[in-house]
Formats: sequence, structure tokens, C-alpha cells
Amino acid sequence: MRRLDVALAERSYPILIGGGLLSCVEHILPHLRTQRIALVTNATVAPLYMGGITAALEKVGVGITPIILPDGEAHKTWESLNLIYDALLSTRCDRGTTILALGGGVIGDLAGFAAATYQRGVPFIQIPTTLLSQVDSSVGGKTGINHPLGKNMIGAFWQPKMVLADTDTLRTLPDRELSAGLAEVIKYGLIRDLSFLDWLETNMDGLLARDGSLLAYAIERSCLNKAAVVAADEFETAADGGRALLNLGHTFGHAIETGLGYGEYLHGEAVAVGSMMAVQLSHRLGWLSPADVERVRRLLMRAGLPVKGPDLGASRYLELMSHDKKVVAGKLRLVLLKKLGEAITYSDAPREEIVAAIESSCNA
Repeated sequence: MRRLDVALAERSYPILIGGGLLSCVEHILPHLRTQRIALVTNATVAPLYMGGITAALEKVGVGITPIILPDGEAHKTWESLNLIYDALLSTRCDRGTTILALGGGVIGDLAGFAAATYQRGVPFIQIPTTLLSQVDSSVGGKTGINHPLGKNMIGAFWQPKMVLADTDTLRTLPDRELSAGLAEVIKYGLIRDLSFLDWLETNMDGLLARDGSLLAYAIERSCLNKAAVVAADEFETAADGGRALLNLGHTFGHAIETGLGYGEYLHGEAVAVGSMMAVQLSHRLGWLSPADVERVRRLLMRAGLPVKGPDLGASRYLELMSHDKKVVAGKLRLVLLKKLGEAITYSDAPREEIVAAIESSCNA
């Protein structure tokens, strides 16, 4: 087992990474306020993992309220959030109840938002079961739901008490979901960790083959990068980029997800296309070479990710991007690359260059 910590003073918490951790409920027990858990999962994950962890927790005296939601990004809505509230209220869960998220990023975001808002805040534990959630969405305390006009536009910052990432859950992950998670892994190399980008190029075949030691290392390295960024800028308020730099490709990618309807592209797939658009724009601004652009394209394609965007029309992209959370004082603030391994936030990209970057990626 590997352990690292997110350093947030009194809100600091551990991330545990390794195989077989779902059966090790002794890691969970110290983080419970009372012996009661509301376990939030979905209809896909529940048959795989809910029975085992429920039995192990009940064996040591923890009461479980199971809450099983529909699976998929299309269900990251008020309706699903209300299903959680309904279960918490009908079973009289109090402020001592810990909400435990067992699933991917959608479950983590929904359960976390419920935890942040139920009775004005209850404890929360993340047990992510997808690569994307293990390397990104389970860490850092961002929670929320989608709105028809924008992804993740309604939510709250609410840090978990711990994150437990069992790498064995990746064995049941569909290939497409594994690739989607690799988009977020590659992101860390692009924005701040060039040696990790080099490592990914060397080890991509092994990651796709689900080599356990390689996956554990990639998860740990990704979490180390995210934990450092979150510790320095928990609420994404730094003027020099800070936590916003973790959003490479996300402004373009969220436009794809919203424009096509949530679930048509997996989040990681949209981020991959959005990253290519950001890379193309960085090249057009004179910061990246054609060789850099091709290097990123090649790595994303090796990871099984799309690099060509859906042709929504540049005007539609810009309209959707105008709803993004990175819009500040009416100006779109994009995460771009000054060079591979060094990201910046930038608000002065000419509209015609943004349009050209979008169109070149959609027509690649």
C-alpha cells in the first residue's frame, strides 16, 4: 500500500493506494464520526463491490444505508441528488453519519455534494473505482452536478476524510473507461511534470495492459501532483493560475460534453480533445513547436483517446465556453502550455486564434 497526504491544515487527509484495499475496512474506521455509513454507489458498481464492503463493515458493527443510483454522466443531476437526500431523510441519518462514495467520478461528485449540503455538512469518504476518479476527481474536494447549460456549474468544495483507491477495481473497468482515465494522467505530465510525461511515453503499453505496479505508480504520481496543487490553492483563487491549471483541456472539453449531451463523450475523452485544442492554440501563439503538438497527439492516440473534436461549429464552442467557470470579468481564461510541462492561465488569446485552434482540431 502507498500512502500520501493532502496537506490542508485541519482538513488534511490521507490517500491510500493499493490492491485489495476494499477488504481492509480497518483503514476506514478511524475516519468515522459514528458507526453509521450511507453508502452511495450506482447500479453498475453495486453488484461488483457493494456486498463485500457492506459485509465487512457490518461485521465490525457499522450500520449501512445503501443508496444505489443510475449509472452515467446523464444522471449527474438534481434528480439523482434528491434520491440521496430522500434516502438520508427517510432513514433518519444525522450529522454523525458518514457518506461513503463507492464508484467513479459521477458518484463521487454527487455523494460529495450531498455530504456538503445535508444538514449543512456531514463527513465524507471517497472510494473511487475508476482510473479517472482515482487520479483526479476523488482528490481535492470539488463536488457538484451538471446543468443543461454547463457542466459542474452547481456544487461546493467539500474535502473527504480519506480517499481509498483499490487498484484491483481497475480489472473490471471497460477499456474505454481506462483510456478516459489516462487523459487525466497525461494532463499532469503536460501541465507540470515533464519527467512523468516521458515515463508515460515509455510505459503506455504496460498501463493499457493493466500492469498493477505501473498503474499504482501512475495513480500515486498523479495524486502527488494534484495534492501539491490543491494544498497551495484549495479554492482555486490564485491569480497566477494555481489550481485552475488542473483544467487543461476542460473548458473546450466541457463544451463538447454540454453541446452533445452528457454521456455522449466520456469526460476523459472530451478532455483529450480539449487538450489537443489547447495545444493547437499554444502552438498558434508561438509557444509550442509542431513537434510538440505531434508528440501530444501521438501519446493521446496511443492511450486510445480521440484527438479530433465533434464539429459543433466554432461559434457554438465559443457560446458554450462562455458559460465556463473560468470566465473572469467577462473574459475567457484558458489553460495553455508555454512549453510541455509548464502550464499557464491566459485571458488574451485572440478570438480568431481560438477559432482556428478549434477548427484545426475538428478537421484533423
